[in-house]
Amino acid sequence: MNTPTELRQAALFWLSEPDAQRKAAGVRALAVNWASGALQLNREAALTATLPVPGMPVKPELVAPRLVKHRSMTTLEGRAILIHALVHIEFTAINLALDAIWRFAGMPPDYYTDWLQVADEEALHFSLLSGHLKTQGHVYGDFPGHGSLWEMADKTRFDVLARMALVPRTMEARGLDVVPSLRDKLAQAGDAAAAAIMDIILRDEIGHVAIGNRWYAYLCSARGLDPLAAYKALAIEHAAPVLRGPFNLPARRAAGFSEAELAAF
Repeated sequence: MNTPTELRQAALFWLSEPDAQRKAAGVRALAVNWASGALQLNREAALTATLPVPGMPVKPELVAPRLVKHRSMTTLEGRAILIHALVHIEFTAINLALDAIWRFAGMPPDYYTDWLQVADEEALHFSLLSGHLKTQGHVYGDFPGHGSLWEMADKTRFDVLARMALVPRTMEARGLDVVPSLRDKLAQAGDAAAAAIMDIILRDEIGHVAIGNRWYAYLCSARGLDPLAAYKALAIEHAAPVLRGPFNLPARRAAGFSEAELAAF
């Protein structure tokens, strides 16, 4: 089947792709084609998925977060388990960005360009990490993963405001807090290559959360909502995880969180 030439349909096409490597490569090519002007954009079409969303490989086995193996830094296998967990997060992040493109009609054109940029960068992160995992004697799927990131996407599938509030600004923003310490632990364990990849991820994730903040603010303004009050209500409605520190306040500021929001954490 040929890839669709309309952006949102193409996003749905690659979201439905079960092969992780094909998905990542397809998304990177999609971004190039969009930048070249080879694709159209229909912002108003109500699309319907005919294949399972998201497309998932047979492995990894998805289990409850508490059943994912302990990620010790003292052994090669422990570090491989950690890298595998990060690969799985980045794979899920590709799906999240693609879903934000195809699912929500009627947004400004820049919204779709922004989320394609996110999908492209998440695909890069996935490729870097999965390539590094191979140097440790493993491939994506060798260890279990969990689906908590996608669960929030499913909860917010009917409302783009809820999606922007609770996926990029809540679930993914947590990465801003934890990536620096993971990066330092990997460096201390002697894995300089993994530490360098984490530097790239933190840099890009600040931009991804900023995109979530941008469109959350846009939607709150369009609907006449107070951002703080709306976030609190949405978090309760969709049973979002309670935010727990420590927080990387400089990174969160760089990602566009207001001082009022930071004070409310």
